[in-house]
Amino acid sequence: MYIQQLYTNCLAEAAYYIESEGEAAIIDPLREIAPYLDLAKSRNAKIKYIIETHFHADFISSHIDLAKETGATIVYGPTAKASYAIHAAHDGELLSLGKIKLKVIHTPGHTIESSCFLLIDEDGKENSIFTGDTLFVGDVGRPDLAVKSDLTREDLAGMMYESVQKLKLLNDDLIVYPGHGAGSACGKNIGKETTTTIGMQKKLNYALQPMSKAEFVTILTDGLTEPPKYFFVDAGINKAGYEHIDVVLKKNTTEISVEQFQKEMTAGATIIDTRDADTFEKDFIPTSINIGLGGQYAIWVGSLIDYKTPLVLICDKGKETESVLRLARIGFENVKGILKDGIVAWKNAGLKTDTVHSVTADEFAKEQGTAESIIDVRNEGEWSNTGIIKNASRITLAKLEESLNTLDKSQHHFVHCAGGYRSMIAASIMKRNGFNSVTNIRGGVAKIKEAGVELYPV
Repeated sequence: MYIQQLYTNCLAEAAYYIESEGEAAIIDPLREIAPYLDLAKSRNAKIKYIIETHFHADFISSHIDLAKETGATIVYGPTAKASYAIHAAHDGELLSLGKIKLKVIHTPGHTIESSCFLLIDEDGKENSIFTGDTLFVGDVGRPDLAVKSDLTREDLAGMMYESVQKLKLLNDDLIVYPGHGAGSACGKNIGKETTTTIGMQKKLNYALQPMSKAEFVTILTDGLTEPPKYFFVDAGINKAGYEHIDVVLKKNTTEISVEQFQKEMTAGATIIDTRDADTFEKDFIPTSINIGLGGQYAIWVGSLIDYKTPLVLICDKGKETESVLRLARIGFENVKGILKDGIVAWKNAGLKTDTVHSVTADEFAKEQGTAESIIDVRNEGEWSNTGIIKNASRITLAKLEESLNTLDKSQHHFVHCAGGYRSMIAASIMKRNGFNSVTNIRGGVAKIKEAGVELYPV
């Protein structure tokens, strides 16, 4: 028996490869198929099952492409219905894989069809469980992502309570392989570890503590932030199907001239600059939004931009395919072109560029007392955990653009986040909307604290 977790940091997502006696199963694969095909080939195995723990809302899975390439069966839990061939397994069903078995445990709550898959090894021992978005480290899946359903989030939270009771009956030493880690919006506060055990979660996970169903529903639904705008789109695509990833990459990686780039801008395309913040701030095309590949690139594109919006990209040389692939993972496949030779071509054409002013935390500390406006674009949990700078305006990055009408364009605005990635996104959005006096604080709160700036509790 062989198990490998394939973790993708930018989506905080875990896919899994399981193998026994030359037969393999892939659980919750991402959009591209090559990593799974290559892994199976390297181990001289045949992919028998592609298992989906639920219809994913936060990324497009490669289940359809993988099934076409391998002839493997796509498996979902009970109640699942799709526009392509699937096996909707019943609760308690055993899937044979070489000398091991995977037992289906229907665990609705995150979505209606959500299921966990219990691995029973060659000796008949329960070895591990793949929990998808039902059970995370320190959390459970959010109960508000059912697609085209009359169920309320309270209804789904009630289902999650019953599902959690099932999981609590499992052995304490059972290894838990969850679908996400810290940074995913599929839970409220997921821990940073990517594996755990049932016993550890019984001790530390708030959702597995003794409580009534009513108490559980209240706790699970309290403080839920609005899910990223692309979530329901992705869930629909995963149910309905999509173009093969090779077709998408070919269409979306077209290099275009400066003239073509300008035409797309005039026609309404949004410019996404995927370079790192330190490079972007020195020279960028006016109205560009900086969402760098070095962070949760796809998540922030999906959170800030409507998926129907046409895009044009600025990329570092050699990063064109990565920029497009990571967008395709969340269903963003409307890239009209990538500027050939990037910012250099733009400048060689004699066109103007813009900059973002940045300061170190030490420099900010000297100016803090006279600052007209300080904007903290972290999320609510971060504000509560670490506190905020005195008089700072709290506006989450996801809500920034819709909140700009509350800010004074004539003021000088300092912007910060936790480490500097989100604050440059914020600064570029502000510049795009006519805020010309914006300063980014490099290093965010981590460096601000080191500089001796006092933080106050929220």
